[in-house]
Amino acid sequence: MATVVVMPQLGNSVESCLIVSWQVKVGDEIAENAIVCEVETDKASMEVPSTAAGTVLALLWDEGDDVPVKEPLLIVGAAGEDPKPALDAVGWAGKDGEGDAAPATQPTEASATPGVAAQPAERATATGAASPRARNLAAANSLDLGAVEEGSGPGGRVIERDVKEALTSATPAAARAGAHGAAAQGTGLGGRVTTTDLTAGPAPETVAPTMPAARPATAVDADFPGPSEATQVKGVRKVISERMMNSLATSAQLTYTTTANAQGLLDLRKKLKNSDPALGMTGVTIGDLVGYAAVRAAAQNPSHNAHLADGVLTTFERVHLGFACDTPRGLLVPTVRNASLMSLREFSAVSKQLANEAIQGSINPDLLSGATFTVSNLGGFGIESFTPLLNVPQTAILGVDAIFPRVKVNADGSVGAEQRIGLSLTADHRVIDGADAARFLQDLVRFIEAIDITVLG
Repeated sequence: MATVVVMPQLGNSVESCLIVSWQVKVGDEIAENAIVCEVETDKASMEVPSTAAGTVLALLWDEGDDVPVKEPLLIVGAAGEDPKPALDAVGWAGKDGEGDAAPATQPTEASATPGVAAQPAERATATGAASPRARNLAAANSLDLGAVEEGSGPGGRVIERDVKEALTSATPAAARAGAHGAAAQGTGLGGRVTTTDLTAGPAPETVAPTMPAARPATAVDADFPGPSEATQVKGVRKVISERMMNSLATSAQLTYTTTANAQGLLDLRKKLKNSDPALGMTGVTIGDLVGYAAVRAAAQNPSHNAHLADGVLTTFERVHLGFACDTPRGLLVPTVRNASLMSLREFSAVSKQLANEAIQGSINPDLLSGATFTVSNLGGFGIESFTPLLNVPQTAILGVDAIFPRVKVNADGSVGAEQRIGLSLTADHRVIDGADAARFLQDLVRFIEAIDITVLG
């Protein structure tokens, strides 16, 4: 019998993977451990190997599909073998739960017959289960997932498509009021149901006014707006988009800014760079020093080293530091676990290793979650101040700005200059008051300005 290759669980926190591209096609002969497709989780991009050798009999999903882990992915067997018995043996009911669904690479009877429309995905009563993308999209649009009564995923699982349909059929306000999927006529843009439609009676028939003929475009407008390119937002970029919207929609963010004397940072960095390579400290950067100081400040301010979810504030004894990392696939946030227990040398080495793995796309997805406090450093780009967005459910995030010379008035009244580094702290005002945020920044400034003492532990 043919072998069913399933989507592996690429990390303890991974629930589903999005297929970026297939590396094989039906009819290809493949070896065991051959790469069959490239996938993206909500955190990283990686390749999926085959667990069997043989001929590819069927690809069960399309590029762009979000595949739950442990679900059948493709069928491998002998050339010409029927894949259906293998699918029946594992209870495969189609990628969207349809009982008679055909593999994605094989045309269904409806699609092969001209003029016959494809059957819509079978729906079942929602069980409360939802895919990560469905949850993110619902949260970003303030839609209560409990109001989505039917799911088109396996076993009634609510998937992204179901949320999109709920949002398309009603305005966000109407959706929150229970109007999604309603059959009532809508008066909103494009026939969307609004909250007014829920209480208003049938609208009287109106006669559309006759619009005056449009004026011909002038010669100046002939080339307006010029060449453009439309690109579908998908993969990691789509996940980032949804998470940013979710961050703003579900928290009360406020940013506080200050500066610290950076001369100590510059002096220590110079000493470490010129130190004996055998000490393993020559690669320590300004970013490492500031991150190490941030860990110390977070450890002293429990409300900043915390998660807020479902009305419950969880504070952590240890600091697990997330740091924003710019990669070819977009923003990723690796986590330095137990950063508060590390020496400076260990902290610097682990940070660099995680950054390299994230950039190369080989990082373990489990290391892209679990942070209790995050640092985003744009100082290398010359940014003087910015507003970092919370990495929810975390309650605070530190933005590190560039070092710039600032005017200084000396004790004798003369004017000079000193190097100062900008710091931008965004905190969730639901649990962190302004005074608490100010105290965190005061602690951080002290740690930075006495960095030679701070790194001693």
